[in-house]
Amino acid sequence: MSCSPVTRDLFDAFMVPNYAPAAIIPVRGEGSRLWDQEGREYIDFAGGIAVTGLGHAHPHLVAALTEQAQKLWHVSNVLTNEPALKLARRLCELTFAERVFFANSGAEANEAALKLARKYATDHFAPDKREIIAFHQSFHGRTLFTVTVGGQPKYTQGFEPLPPGVTHVPFNDLAAFTAAISERTCAVIVEPVQGEGGVTPATPEFLQGLRELCDRHQALLIFDEVQCGNGRSSHLYAYMGYGVTPDILTTAKGLGGGFPISAMLTTAAIAESLNVGSHGTTYGGNPLGCAVAGAALDLLSDPEILAGVRHRHEVFMTGLRRINKRFGLFRELRGMGLLLGCELAEAWQGRSRDFIRAALDEGLLILVAGPDVIRLAPSLIIPDEVIEEGLNRFERAIAGLLA
Repeated sequence: MSCSPVTRDLFDAFMVPNYAPAAIIPVRGEGSRLWDQEGREYIDFAGGIAVTGLGHAHPHLVAALTEQAQKLWHVSNVLTNEPALKLARRLCELTFAERVFFANSGAEANEAALKLARKYATDHFAPDKREIIAFHQSFHGRTLFTVTVGGQPKYTQGFEPLPPGVTHVPFNDLAAFTAAISERTCAVIVEPVQGEGGVTPATPEFLQGLRELCDRHQALLIFDEVQCGNGRSSHLYAYMGYGVTPDILTTAKGLGGGFPISAMLTTAAIAESLNVGSHGTTYGGNPLGCAVAGAALDLLSDPEILAGVRHRHEVFMTGLRRINKRFGLFRELRGMGLLLGCELAEAWQGRSRDFIRAALDEGLLILVAGPDVIRLAPSLIIPDEVIEEGLNRFERAIAGLLA
């Protein structure tokens, strides 16, 4: 085994070049802070792209993982296991769902949801009822099916031919959707808050309209809450705040607090279409992931933590408005809970990644949501004083860029 230093150069030497990671390599995290190989400290406003909702190395999650790791890691889906059963029961108790399917990533959960929708239509309706409607600027994963359903052509270029039967219409445009849906539509998939597409919340009227039209046309309504779920919207799942219940809900990212796990939630009647052998995954529902997710859900469903998300939203928005008053950099500040988007003014359109680099130099991790939007997705329990310290670093980064 080689004893040579582990450096960023090894990425270029050995990894497929589909990512362009920063020069630093984090080696330790605690709460809302990270430290790199050189011992430099960073405040984390990125949350691993809305994943570490309870911060890094939360003791409740560490304890759950450590305890389960000493018992049972894997048994495959030929057998079930206690952590999976406990987690499924708890998810059903907390949501509209009656049945749960576990997988490993948001893309896999969405793949399962879309396959289920087509299978359900085949089982109950005409064979040509297979069309899926999705929305421009949406993002649903990186499998061939989910990039096709996603509404951003940049993710499908070079991977054609794409699966047929998918239609896209503008987000938050109920008239366009009304014109598109028909008796051939088997499912509609929507993010209550578009994440990768710019951190844009759906309007209540839009989601209510989708629900009514899906009912009218006997189409299933799928909510992709991979990014906006698990407390990030200030509700356990965003549909609860909107008062619109989907037929299928997908969740991942924050569900495991950093451990890979995802879930598809649905009703018993719809779930019947995924009969034995119709779908599966080797690692989905493994004891380690389910034990950690169960521990995370204990905290994410706590009303005090959810109320804290609403409070922290206001702390962030107050600070971002203060920064914008000084620089006039943002055309719009938007989002929900602790999924926030800062849309750049026209003069800075296309340069969102410049701010990632500038922030990193100041010891702050942030995200983008396309070329024109800076995205923040910190821990849901980040202390107020760390928010203020991070915003001060953000302000210094902006000042340096604008100088």
